[in-house]
Amino acid sequence: MSPSAALSDPFYCGCETEPKPGALLSVDMALAKGLALVEPVQEVERMSLEQAHGRVLAEAVKASVPLPLFDNSAMDGYAIRIADIAGAGPWRLPIVGRIAAGDAGNEPLPKGATLRIFTGAPVPPGCDAVVMQEMVRLEGDAIWLDRRPKLDENIRRAGEDLAAGTEIISAGRCIGPRAAALLAASGCGKVAVRRRIRVAFFSTGSELRAPGVPLSPGQIWNSNRYHLQGSLNLPWIDMIDMGAIPDTPDLLQRALEQASRDADLVVTTGGVSVGDEDHMPAVLRAAGADIHVMKVAMKPGKPLVIGRIGTAIYLGLPGNPVSAFVTWYVIGARIAEALAGLPGAAPSRFIVRAGFDRLRHPGRCEFLPARLGKYDGHGTRTVEIATSHVSHRLALLGDADGLLLIPAETGRIQRGDMLEFLPFRDG
Repeated sequence: MSPSAALSDPFYCGCETEPKPGALLSVDMALAKGLALVEPVQEVERMSLEQAHGRVLAEAVKASVPLPLFDNSAMDGYAIRIADIAGAGPWRLPIVGRIAAGDAGNEPLPKGATLRIFTGAPVPPGCDAVVMQEMVRLEGDAIWLDRRPKLDENIRRAGEDLAAGTEIISAGRCIGPRAAALLAASGCGKVAVRRRIRVAFFSTGSELRAPGVPLSPGQIWNSNRYHLQGSLNLPWIDMIDMGAIPDTPDLLQRALEQASRDADLVVTTGGVSVGDEDHMPAVLRAAGADIHVMKVAMKPGKPLVIGRIGTAIYLGLPGNPVSAFVTWYVIGARIAEALAGLPGAAPSRFIVRAGFDRLRHPGRCEFLPARLGKYDGHGTRTVEIATSHVSHRLALLGDADGLLLIPAETGRIQRGDMLEFLPFRDG
């Protein structure tokens, strides 16, 4: 892949788009099948802008007023009328008043005079330029100008940013700091947002214990629960944390059925592979689930289940912590976003240059935790990976800046090769 190559949408994995029966689904196809199950929540809530941070807009918002609201000064300086400085300079203008931000500024500018004006103050009628204070000589109660300003110099005219009636934010946008500032500047005190999606999740495994609890032989602390808590702790999600469920089919089925009644999306970790203690496929069948994805041509994360149980979408992640993280980040989070009314697109990514050599077995696309390095001479970041990459090494995620995508057909990566990099959004 060359530095100028367009990024694939959603991914360039090199897997078959339409696999043969029984073959692994490509990441693209698995994501497409998951998104095809999505019916975004339709219920709308109206709330104040203060309450709406991080929520998903249900309706486009148009500017009710122009921005700026009125002609105003872009600088501290002096308001003048260009026609008053005819002939050759320098020119002298008496200072006859002052206008600050918050003043009405509706008194006309007297002919042959100037007004002291401050940034954000309304420009008085008759003024067609503001001269920066650094560009004048102050002499008593008058100024001297050596240069004739241009028309509208240092004046922000009403509506030059936005005209009234212009769509300022589209539906489906998350109200972050930039959107909130624009809405507030437009005088929008209330917004319509989609209701939060309800996401129920639980870990499966009789060996799981909460962090801090003493462990008996064969037990481990449950990290997947806390990964999902952190991933789902978003303003547009209502979390239903069901903890850890032992590897007992009837307990798993009861938990699954309860979750499907309460939630729009049910997420589990573990128990979705083919081992004797992997009970979730049988539990799903017993609960009447409709399964659309069972295995995906990705590493880590081959055992991934996507389907529907009742009105809820089901997402069964692998139990391995790194596999669970990668499958959630690449596929699960996109499904959740689409349910909430967000675009549900593939994660943001950019082209990087490999700073390493590596041999691998082709056949599945691979997502490797990686660290960004320096920029090369062409403005492209280099990327490094750990010398040993195995899916159980959770420590590799903690040290990574994102995931490096290796296409399925790639068997050899050479230093300098161009690859796609998916940066993590946070820690």
